[in-house]
Amino acid sequence: AAISLSERDRELFHFSDAQWAQRMAQAVRFMDSLNPTERSRIAAIITTPRLLVSIAQGPLTAGKLDPQLADYLAALKEQLGRRDVRVLVAERTPQESVAGIPTKMDTTDIRQSAHVITEVQLSDGSWAIFDHPRPWTVIDRPERLLLSLTVLLLSVLLLSFLAVRRLTRPLSLLANAADALGRDLDRPPLPEQGPLEVRAAIAAFNTMQARLRDYIYERTRILTAVSHDLRTPITRLRLRAELLGDEALKTKFVHDLQEMESMTSATLAFLRGFEEREAVQSVDVMALLESLQTDSLDMGYDVQLQGRLDKPVLLRPRALRRCLDNLVTNAVRYGGGMVTVSVEAKGRGAVIRVRDRGPGIPPEELEKVFEPYYRLEGARSREGGGTGLGLSIARNIAELHGGSLLLRNPPEGGLEAVLTLPGTQES
Repeated sequence: AAISLSERDRELFHFSDAQWAQRMAQAVRFMDSLNPTERSRIAAIITTPRLLVSIAQGPLTAGKLDPQLADYLAALKEQLGRRDVRVLVAERTPQESVAGIPTKMDTTDIRQSAHVITEVQLSDGSWAIFDHPRPWTVIDRPERLLLSLTVLLLSVLLLSFLAVRRLTRPLSLLANAADALGRDLDRPPLPEQGPLEVRAAIAAFNTMQARLRDYIYERTRILTAVSHDLRTPITRLRLRAELLGDEALKTKFVHDLQEMESMTSATLAFLRGFEEREAVQSVDVMALLESLQTDSLDMGYDVQLQGRLDKPVLLRPRALRRCLDNLVTNAVRYGGGMVTVSVEAKGRGAVIRVRDRGPGIPPEELEKVFEPYYRLEGARSREGGGTGLGLSIARNIAELHGGSLLLRNPPEGGLEAVLTLPGTQES
């Protein structure tokens, strides 16, 4: 833009110089044919708001030569022959006079400006003096260039922003879909739109999602079928164990069979969590927690409820109830009996903390306990119940809601489960 404007102004300036040179040459030839009295009268007549003409006995000394007017001087000398010609540049305001004659310049702009003064000696020795404003150029008025470049820059930035946003919007949708893939494999495929490369990436993502969904559901169906079919031989073994005459041996058989049945039921419950897709709805979390507290008290658990959450949250109520049941059961079973459940608002969602008064968990085990069937050394015995799936199920439900579940050892002692629910996960 700067080069273009500079070239344009240079051409306009050159054209203006040629016009002024031709106009001056015509005026000089005309006044040279007149007597001195008529020259002053004609000079006053041809003076315009853009051109001041005067007659003087000698050339002016004020002003300076300007190399940029070399073409103008050459054109003027070419038309006037061997006459003595001088071209100067003077800095003056429009109210100032030339050769003692008040100016009649246009005073709309009272700022100091550059004037071109052309002095030509006439045949009788007097001098014709022409004064006109110099056209503004890029160098004279840099604010013009800055304004043009600013408008151009803002236009390019706006168009670039709109174009880039249009091109990258499919990538943003793809990134959001990839982030939500682990929470919902049944989400509809992404529309294949955008540039060719983006459409290819979206198509590959949709294919990957379909393959993952088929693989996980097939594996889940197989494991569910195996766990379900194990119930029949377990039941037969239990009936046959009742026929044993040795009471001690029968007790051991029944205990082992009960443990196998408990593990099978827990496995089925764990696998059902991958298949069930409960609809999201607005849930009164406080009412759900109060119901959980009442049921826990009926079962003999000491569960205290703290905090308050007045606004509803978008959740899957049955899944959340199951998650909290597992957390409270674990806290009661391994945390010394007393459990505190606190709730607080966080954005559109909520943060629920389940804290016990137990010995806590070693820091290196805080993540391992979320693995299926993983049990701490102190809980290896099945006497206390549990199969090592409770925390795995709880974390799966938290991630299904787009949230998180983590364990921490507070400085005051015990163990705290922190369940974060954003409350914006769609069905």
